[in-house]
Amino acid sequence: MSLPVSIESVMGSGTVENTRIEYKTGWNPEAVLHSVCAFANDVDNSGGGYIIIGVSDNNGRPQRPVDGVEASSIDSINKELLNICNLIEPRFIPVSEDVLLDGKHIFVIWVPGGYDRPYKCPVSLSSRRNEKAYYIRKLGSTIKANRNDERRLFEASASNPFDDRVNPNAEISDLRFGLISDFLRRIDSGLYESSLEKPVEETASSMRIIRGPAEFRKPVNAGLMFFSERPDDFFPYARIEVVDKPDPTGIGMTEKIFTGPLDRQLSDALAYIRNYIIKERVTKFSDRAEALRNYNFPYTAVEEALANAVYHKSYQIHEPITVTVTPDALEILSIPGPDISISSEDIESGHMISDIYRNRRIGDFLKELRLVEGRNTGMPRILKAMAQNGSPFPVFKTDDERTYFRVILPVHRAFLSQPQGSVPDKPSLKRAGDMKNAVLDELEMEDLSLRDLANKIGVSRSSHVLSRVISELIGDEKIEWTDKRNVHSRTQKLTLVRYRTKLAERTQDYRP
Repeated sequence: MSLPVSIESVMGSGTVENTRIEYKTGWNPEAVLHSVCAFANDVDNSGGGYIIIGVSDNNGRPQRPVDGVEASSIDSINKELLNICNLIEPRFIPVSEDVLLDGKHIFVIWVPGGYDRPYKCPVSLSSRRNEKAYYIRKLGSTIKANRNDERRLFEASASNPFDDRVNPNAEISDLRFGLISDFLRRIDSGLYESSLEKPVEETASSMRIIRGPAEFRKPVNAGLMFFSERPDDFFPYARIEVVDKPDPTGIGMTEKIFTGPLDRQLSDALAYIRNYIIKERVTKFSDRAEALRNYNFPYTAVEEALANAVYHKSYQIHEPITVTVTPDALEILSIPGPDISISSEDIESGHMISDIYRNRRIGDFLKELRLVEGRNTGMPRILKAMAQNGSPFPVFKTDDERTYFRVILPVHRAFLSQPQGSVPDKPSLKRAGDMKNAVLDELEMEDLSLRDLANKIGVSRSSHVLSRVISELIGDEKIEWTDKRNVHSRTQKLTLVRYRTKLAERTQDYRP
């Protein structure tokens, strides 16, 4: 990799601000190490900088003609640069180049802002003490960060999530004008009309999907995810895979893969699921005109669960979002899991509220397209849709390390039909009947949380049978949640129905 601009542009034309250039007459490994660390930390988000060896500093301007360095020393300087930069934590290797200027060799080190900041390095290369410190640039100088500087550096580092980082492997030409213009039209943006006449770079800059110093403008990751035709060229396996598995052996299995911009992936996958996966069953009654309509999986629940997966998965981990459909359930797997600040109990109950968002820019684009609503409304909408459809309570699974997140939407019981000619599994039905009696017996004694109820009757909290039993007992108006206005309350419990309530009132109680 070479310098993004010519050395004359760096030193003379004003393309690069003086504060982003450090001139050194000769090679000083310790001073260079500290400056590399400072530019990589890029505390002001100015785009890093340049260290030019062999040029004297004349009050912030390069002294011309340059002093230069011995051509025979270039190889040894390059080797020593690599050695000292290996001492930076985390490891950071800048770009270096031998350049001819004024008939002499100079050594240029380009240090773009680092993506794994904050960086620290040894205070001294000669001392036996292993002391390391953070270095930053301030007023055109490299300084050791004090406590306030360190806090500022950590805040700057924490506020730069992956989807809002510049992608050094992409070019502005990777952004497609048609996709940008269509997006602006769809969200009714005031930028749409002007985008038809302005260069792509100007429109992209207004949308904050390109960033960086003037000489090295690059797309940010979120821009590539929505406005390039093949995001998976930059983020491998950034796609949605839908697997319909009607038989455990794989007989009759179909697989569809959806690629392209994230919003297109989501819309296409949802259209496929709506048209080919979701089924409706209509039950007519002799004593009333209205028929009962149920779906194997309510579309709203699927839509919210899949949109949440696109919003919250890590695009640094090269794994797809997988939707697996079986006769028993629809499962959506994304990686990694919810933030560790959300407790296991809250995950199990669907009460997942977090102020920490993995992909804020992705979320912003999805919200503008009205594909997600944000503000922790996804899980309540899933629960409400499942309840209104008469479906069992959904299951949310992860592990202690939060390496994955699985949303399981059990199929509506009306679609759990027996194969033709088969005999119903009486032991299974007997267990379900016994479980109903056990649930009613325990709730007769006291109100219980889902966790405590499962412990009392000796089953797993994520048991599909328990979910079905609770759903049926609620549907039969034998039990209910104590806090029907806030079904996701941490103090939520199940209780026996003491007074009859209207079905319509109960449905409204599932409002988020």
